[in-house]
Amino acid sequence: MAIELISHRDLPAMRRAGLAAASTLRHVAARLRAGVTTGDIDRWVREHTAALGGRPSQLGYEGFPASVCTSVNDVVCHGIPSHGVRLADGDIVNVDVTTELDGFHGDTSATFFIGDEAAASPEARHVVDVARRCRDLGVAMVAPGVRLGDIGGAIEELAAIEGCTVVRELGGHGIGRQMHLDPHVAYVGPRGRGVRLKAGMAITIEPMINLGAADIVVRGDGWTIVTADGALSAQFEHTVLVTADGHEILTV
Repeated sequence: MAIELISHRDLPAMRRAGLAAASTLRHVAARLRAGVTTGDIDRWVREHTAALGGRPSQLGYEGFPASVCTSVNDVVCHGIPSHGVRLADGDIVNVDVTTELDGFHGDTSATFFIGDEAAASPEARHVVDVARRCRDLGVAMVAPGVRLGDIGGAIEELAAIEGCTVVRELGGHGIGRQMHLDPHVAYVGPRGRGVRLKAGMAITIEPMINLGAADIVVRGDGWTIVTADGALSAQFEHTVLVTADGHEILTV
């Protein structure tokens, strides 16, 4: 498995791609409210990405028909935007933005409450909080010499303590001149196994956390993945660079 390393020469371009993706995610977040369709989100991402001089990495990737993934409530990931899906107060929605800029990719996502967070269900608030903390725990562990299994094991343990589960079939990935590169980044253990991180590697930390069981189902469109039991799912994601003495978050 050849793992791409980001050189000092290429790091500025990698940083620009991450900043662009983060900027587009903030642009969308400021506009989310009841009545918005996920098709609206797709349009906003296309327009904002173009204004920054970039391209939505997801558009056309292995046939994906949109510029962004929009995953509502029990949708784990890869939700296809549609003007037929209208957000309502109490919903949670994950918006997953990936931007290609100057030949490099930045990938980030967050799960948002529609309407007043305080009015959201306790279950929604819990799974969103746990997903954010699982992402942050994984990011904090990134450093040279750390094994991916240690990161996955720690995330799996935190989710279990909080009564949640981690999706096992899907994970993060290396990123750089392509959106998806080696290594695969699982968010389950066991500890002590897996690739050791090395300075210059760029990976995504993006655990998918379910309120119920970890089992998932792919809908008939071939893309949209939902929880098998209909329970809520949430996710947060950063692109993270391994540095000589720790890590740098590229999507802030």
